[in-house]
Amino acid sequence: MTIASTAARFDYEAPAELFIARTQRKHGAVHFHRFDKAAEAIRFAIEELPLPVLMGTTLEVNEERYGGQQIQELYDSTAYTLTRPQPK
Repeated sequence: MTIASTAARFDYEAPAELFIARTQRKHGAVHFHRFDKAAEAIRFAIEELPLPVLMGTTLEVNEERYGGQQIQELYDSTAYTLTRPQPK
């Protein structure tokens, strides 16, 4: 299944968990964040995390897992439910 078809059926309103691997600091520690909505977790991952950290991040929604590239694609999808910041 392609990410485009996944984004079309993805539940941006579902609760989500974000596992952020910080491999270069704290000896591979993983930080865990829970969000009320998957869209909020995706926004945080894309807009707040540096790209190398994003690539080590996993999003879990409805028992499905998505890696950094998939998180980016979900954010870029026309189905994404939050407003993206305007370029400066």
